[in-house]
Amino acid sequence: MINSILITIYTHVGAVSKIPLATFSLEKIIHAKRNDVFTIFSNYEQYDKLIPKYFPSIRIRSVRGDIAVVEEHLKLGDLELVLMSKHVITPFVLHEVYVIGGKSKGSYIKQEFVEIPEGTKILVDVDLRLSGLMRIPKLLDKSKLSMNYSNFLDDMTILCEN
Repeated sequence: MINSILITIYTHVGAVSKIPLATFSLEKIIHAKRNDVFTIFSNYEQYDKLIPKYFPSIRIRSVRGDIAVVEEHLKLGDLELVLMSKHVITPFVLHEVYVIGGKSKGSYIKQEFVEIPEGTKILVDVDLRLSGLMRIPKLLDKSKLSMNYSNFLDDMTILCEN
């Protein structure tokens, strides 16, 4: 499901217009136990080793309990971002990512893990906000963003089911 949201574009003289950005939701069934799936999906510390195609580099800035601030280099298809994010973990149920710095500041990703008879259903909500020149080519095909994130989920599924 793809929706649009509006944000305000700012110039040196103030707000000038609004541009829609992509929000979408995805659902995936993974044939593995919820605890195992959650452990892999929430292992942001190892993303650069587990899935370097999407995360060429990760640098942990701080960890306090189930909250971490992480510097990430993320590639989703032709979208490449360097960002600072806050990962909030609710063990075995929820992994939330708040982008707190970079060209996608204000973005939010929620991954919810639901135990089902076949294994685990993962529900993903993405609210992507891009600033500056990053937003212009990306708005031309919102479905491509959803497809690229779905590809990321497919690769994570392979890790979970092996």
